[in-house]
Amino acid sequence: MARSKSRSGSSRRGAAAEVAEVEVVSEESGMGFEAGLAIITTIILLAAVLMIDYDRGAHYGEGMLFKDKYAANASSASE
Repeated sequence: MARSKSRSGSSRRGAAAEVAEVEVVSEESGMGFEAGLAIITTIILLAAVLMIDYDRGAHYGEGMLFKDKYAANASSASE
């Protein structure tokens, strides 16, 4: 029967034991592009809803916030 060579794991263990140093880079503080874009979009959408509601209130007497503007505009136009 043939003899097998004994395998020593010392060379492999020595290479695996060395750990590469990893540089930790922290992210920039502050707001990112996506967060800023989300905030600006929200503000613009809210402004658009308010403008449409004001227009409906001023011209048609409808709307959630500016219903009374129609009566004020109608009375001032008749004078």
